[in-house]
Amino acid sequence: MSVIQQQQRLAAAIRDGADAADLLAGDHATGLEVYRHAYRARLVAALTDNYTVLARALGDEAFDALGQAYLAARPSQHPSIRWFGHELADFMAAADDELVPHASLIDFARMDWALRGAFDAAQAPPLEPASLAALGADDWAGLVLHLQPSVQRVVLAYAIEPAWRVLREWEPESGDDQPELPEPVAHEHTLLAWRQAGETRWRSLEPLEAVLLDGVAAGLPFALLCERAAHALGDSEAAAPAVVGALQRWLADSLLQERAS
Repeated sequence: MSVIQQQQRLAAAIRDGADAADLLAGDHATGLEVYRHAYRARLVAALTDNYTVLARALGDEAFDALGQAYLAARPSQHPSIRWFGHELADFMAAADDELVPHASLIDFARMDWALRGAFDAAQAPPLEPASLAALGADDWAGLVLHLQPSVQRVVLAYAIEPAWRVLREWEPESGDDQPELPEPVAHEHTLLAWRQAGETRWRSLEPLEAVLLDGVAAGLPFALLCERAAHALGDSEAAAPAVVGALQRWLADSLLQERAS
């Protein structure tokens, strides 16, 4: 067996728990088990860092059980530990009630990951109102807007935001008990997360704005955004003012980036 093959088998033994008894004996086998435990503990710690609020919602013991189950089912494949856990919400959706006692916890995972993604994303020069003011009347119909790389849109099944906020503001290190949480109510909607002036922000979207942002993400020009608004509102005359109002808020929130024509 070559050195490379030995290294690959040892890596599999550490990462996946594969058998390596023929490679190690005595104290070396014990050392491998210690290293394997440390490796798994480090990944679960990274998962806790990526899903801080979910971890608080579940509690240390339950989150550790979830993390260990996730690691066993979906070992880390990315060279950066930052991206470990990118499939956690999907894993939770298929897990049993013992690991995920309430379906709203899946939305906690989705919200945590979206905000983490917004925090780490690149930042492009923001679209300024002056750029739009310089457009001629004939330019608006074909205007295509572009979202900042940090903009994340996630469909949630529950209104978890009030409970998420309470848990985010709670400091377990202070010794205070977990605060009483608002009951998550079933309510399908879209969560918007982004970064502005170095700070991660989020808000829940009304259906019309969610539809319009979907259109922006799809590269639809302004005229087609107005058509979408007219269909959603059932009122063609109200469509353009609604899109302009949304555009003004997007500019204020720095959701859009400048693009060279």
